[in-house]
Order: sequence, then C-alpha cells, then structure tokens
Amino acid sequence: MSGYDDNPFAEPVSVNPFNDPSVTQVTNSSIEPVDQYNPFPQSNDGLAIHTTPAVLRTQQPSTSPAVLQPSSDPSPQASAARAQADLLRQQEELERKAAELDRREQELQSRGSTGKENNWPPLPKSFPIKPCFYQDFSEEIPVEYQRVCKMTYYLWMFNCVTLFLNLLACMAHFITDSKYGVDFGLSILWLILFSPCSFICWYRPVYNAFKTDSSFSFFTFFFVFFCQVVVFIIQSVGLPNWGNSGWIAAISIIGSNKAVGGIMIIVSILFTLCAAVSIILLKMVHSMYRHTGASFQKAQQEFSQGVFTNKTFQSAATGAASSAAQGAFQGNN
Repeated sequence: MSGYDDNPFAEPVSVNPFNDPSVTQVTNSSIEPVDQYNPFPQSNDGLAIHTTPAVLRTQQPSTSPAVLQPSSDPSPQASAARAQADLLRQQEELERKAAELDRREQELQSRGSTGKENNWPPLPKSFPIKPCFYQDFSEEIPVEYQRVCKMTYYLWMFNCVTLFLNLLACMAHFITDSKYGVDFGLSILWLILFSPCSFICWYRPVYNAFKTDSSFSFFTFFFVFFCQVVVFIIQSVGLPNWGNSGWIAAISIIGSNKAVGGIMIIVSILFTLCAAVSIILLKMVHSMYRHTGASFQKAQQEFSQGVFTNKTFQSAATGAASSAAQGAFQGNN
C-alpha cells in the first residue's frame, strides 16, 4: 500500500545510475579490471581444468579410418608404351639426320672439286640431269686470258651449230637421193660424238690451263686441238661418204638440186670458218703459253703427281703388288 501513499504531486527523485552497488564496487576496487578476468575458472571442486599439450595430442592414436593413397609407380603397360614412343621418336630423328646427310653429300658431289655449285650446262632445276661443270670467266680466268678463253668457248659452240646444220644438209641430200644414206648416218654420229668430246677434250683443258697455269693442261690442249684442226679441214673439204657437207659434196650436188646444193655450200663455208678460226686460236694460245713459264718438264711432274695421287691408280697398284707378292710366296712354297 506504500505505492498508494506516495504523493503523486511531489517532485520526482533524481536517480543516479552510478549509485548502483555493482558499479560502485568495481570503481572502488584497487585491482585492475583486466586482472579480474580469469580465463580458467575453477570447477565446483576447486581444481583447475588442465589442457592437454599439442605435442601429446599428436602422439595419441587417431581413431579415424585410414585412406589408401594411389601408387605413383607406372604400370608395365604404360612403361612399355612410353619406351615404344621414345624408340619411334629416336628412329624418326635418325631418319631425318640421314636424309640431311644424303642431301649434303649430293650437294657436295654436285659442286665438284671447286667447292662451288656447278652451273654448266645451264639447265633448269626441275631437269633430271644436273650441271656437270663450274664455269665463270670473270672469277677463275685472269683478265689477260679471258678474251682468248671466251673465243675458244665461242668456237666450240659455233662448231656444234655447224654439225647440226651439217646433219640437216645430209638429210636433205639423202631425201633427194637414197644412195647418200651413209652420209646422213655419219652426220648423226659426228654430231653426237664431236659435240661433247670437243668440249671435254680441248675446251676444258685450255680453260683449266688458263685458270691454274697448268703445263699438262696446255700440252693436252695442243695435242687434241691440233687433231681438231685437221678434222675441221677434212669436214670443209667434204670427201664423199664421210658424212660431211663440204665443198666437194656441195659442188657435186648443186647441178642436180640447187636448193640442197645451196644448203651444203653454206655448211662448207661454216666448216671453213671453223678451220680458219681454230688455226688462229692455236697460234694465240701458243704465244700465251710461252709467256706463262710452262715447260715440258713441268708437264711431266704434274702428270706424275696426278697419277700417283689418284685413288684409282693407288688401289690398282696396291692390288697388283699384293698379287705379285702372293704369286712369289706360292712359287717359293
């Protein structure tokens, strides 16, 4: 009933929140507030709760079930497959290297002894036959010999054209009279035989002679080219049944067939020009040879050195010596 005795019209009593007993106890205490906090409260029996060290916990056996880890060792099938793949890769690498070596060997063989790629005859790269020689006047021939060397080369080409026209003239002569079939057959033979042989036997020797100042090449050229001059003279004369459209054959046919006779006269003039130019070139090369210091003794030395250093000659000499030694040994026994 005390609540009803209060005067409702009395002034309200001011309430101080700091007069609360719990607040005044903390503020009046001499202990720091942090020190009053105990993270390990005592149990009901007054004993502190002890924690198990982490080291001891790791030593306790685990009750979780063991999980089997997959083995990292490859299976025999995987090892065999890997080994087979390695062998195939090595085989492909060896085949690639072998193909590269074959290509380089063919390239070196095509370059020849000069170490440069052959450029004569000038054939297209797609052609199955490759060039056989390397030829460069400005690089390999001295300046004072280039003019004569080029004239020799032009004479060889002029001779090939003349032999081809000689074949056409003999064929026309054979068409008009079948008894001249021998001349037509021989004209084919002269074109096939003299064109490559003249290049190898007298043009290349004079080219090598001017390039290396070789006495042996000079003497080879003089001997073969002198025979070539004789052949040019015989071809220009035009003996019957020799396969040449020379002056004699042309004059004998011009009365019966002027067209064929005119063609043969043109060929006779070309053969005569070949003979005249060849005589002039022979004298020019000989005069240059006398100023080069070449001699017959040097030619003999070059020939002997070339023969004894030739692998074919060395193998033949070794075989002959071994055969002779075996024969002598068997005869003594």
